[in-house]
Amino acid sequence: MSQIIEALFLGLIEGLTEFLPVSSTGHLLLVGHFLGFESTGKTFEVLIQLGAILAILSVYFSRLLGIAKALPYDPDARRFVIGILLAFLPAAVIGAALHGFIKDVLFNPWIVCMTLIAGGFVLLMIDAMPLRPTYKDATKFPLPMYLKIGFLQCLAMVPGVSRSGATIVGAMVLGADKRAAAEFSFYLAMPTMAGAFAYDLLKNYKILSANDASLIVVGFIAAFVSALLVVKTFLDYISRHGFAPFAWWRIVVGAAGLAGLIVFG
Repeated sequence: MSQIIEALFLGLIEGLTEFLPVSSTGHLLLVGHFLGFESTGKTFEVLIQLGAILAILSVYFSRLLGIAKALPYDPDARRFVIGILLAFLPAAVIGAALHGFIKDVLFNPWIVCMTLIAGGFVLLMIDAMPLRPTYKDATKFPLPMYLKIGFLQCLAMVPGVSRSGATIVGAMVLGADKRAAAEFSFYLAMPTMAGAFAYDLLKNYKILSANDASLIVVGFIAAFVSALLVVKTFLDYISRHGFAPFAWWRIVVGAAGLAGLIVFG
């Protein structure tokens, strides 16, 4: 029962943090470390992301369906799909090549704490920069810009960096406004997280037990419910308030994590 409660709690954290620039994987690894939660092959943290994927699919379903229907006759729709594929490609290639190294070496609470703090200061700097956005529609970025955002997303393979943070900040530095950058991060999350889910499941399904599966299901449901809340509110919030609250949250959590590691190990 205690493991079920832990899985429920971690699933809520996943859904609440996945689309915010605070690093969901970093939070899961850090909280899991202090709870003593150990997942087989460190798969729980990756596989419960399916809940967050389905949450964003449910919110964006009508838009995605419209894009799919327009593909045969609308060059803009085809161009946007190509842009998504270009942005997804770096993570697909680099993630597959470094999968073992990422899980064995980088899934480390000390690294998480340091990258959380460093990322917080980066967000504060971005908020203070006088950026003048050129692009206000996530579906109309130049194709090279999509690819560049895809490479920047790969920074989030280091837990604590934040996939959404890397893509949002990258898009803004390349000329997108806050809302378009955040919206594109949502679009890119779908193939990226689905790919990570499928690859991790393929690599580890043989070692998962029935108990592992039950924990993943609980985490998945909790992630779906909490992610729905974030997806429906985040775009409006970030458009009005910027990154400072998330930056300070990262810094506080990272510093608290370092203190906890020093005291408790």
